[in-house]
Amino acid sequence: MDLRLAGHGALVTGSSSGIGATIAEMLADEGCDVLVHGRNAAAAAAVAERVTARGVRAEVVLGDLTEPGVAEQVALTAREFGARILVNNAGPFAEHDWDSARPADWRAAFEGNVLPTVRVTQTLLPSLRAHGWGRVITIGSRAVRTPLPHMVAYSAAKAAVVNMTTSLARHLTGTGVTANCVSPGVIITPSMQRMLDDRRSAADDEAAAAAAADADATDDTAGASAEAGIVAEYAPNPTGRLGRPQDIAAAVAYLASPLADYINGIELRVDGGITGTS
Repeated sequence: MDLRLAGHGALVTGSSSGIGATIAEMLADEGCDVLVHGRNAAAAAAVAERVTARGVRAEVVLGDLTEPGVAEQVALTAREFGARILVNNAGPFAEHDWDSARPADWRAAFEGNVLPTVRVTQTLLPSLRAHGWGRVITIGSRAVRTPLPHMVAYSAAKAAVVNMTTSLARHLTGTGVTANCVSPGVIITPSMQRMLDDRRSAADDEAAAAAAADADATDDTAGASAEAGIVAEYAPNPTGRLGRPQDIAAAVAYLASPLADYINGIELRVDGGITGTS
């Protein structure tokens, strides 16, 4: 399907690695020029190189969005780049429960997830309004609906992100600019992949000890078994697997496209159905 994104420009914050990098690359696959943002120059440059390899334009903007004035400067760079699509992906997380979380931890969660989103969005909005078309997409979390007991401050901060996205959509009534949120479930990140690899190794050891009881067993089977174990333990969901960065990127690309003109103010949960079913 042609998402009609060719020629559009996008800023994806936190796109030097992980889900953000995959979003940047998928937008590029659809013909979007991408402004890659991150804090590590080498990592951001590598993503930008992969973007340009897809035949579109890419530039890099660096900076810690929690530092004074940086979010605004990144947004101004995006304006000069011609970005009409803003993907607010950057957002740190830390593990704290109600006993361990201190006021500074709550403050850090909001300063890392909420305030940069507000600052980048507020700075870029005038140019989106003036253009008469634009997209603001925020990244939430499954923790919005089912707060994680070991990530209480992060869960609350992401709930604020969803709330303010809905209010932004109403604020932008009649401007041609929409605001939507994508909330990922449990996504295979590098750390999650390491866990899968460890479990896969254990599964391979068990298979060897069984003296090849099943001659048709493969590495893929062991890998699937390891993932199934993690799904059952950490993320039981009707889809029966963990999410991939591509799952989130596909949702973002659609919401960013002109095809999604009538979708506004929603939280799209991309979590395999874990919310409300587990």
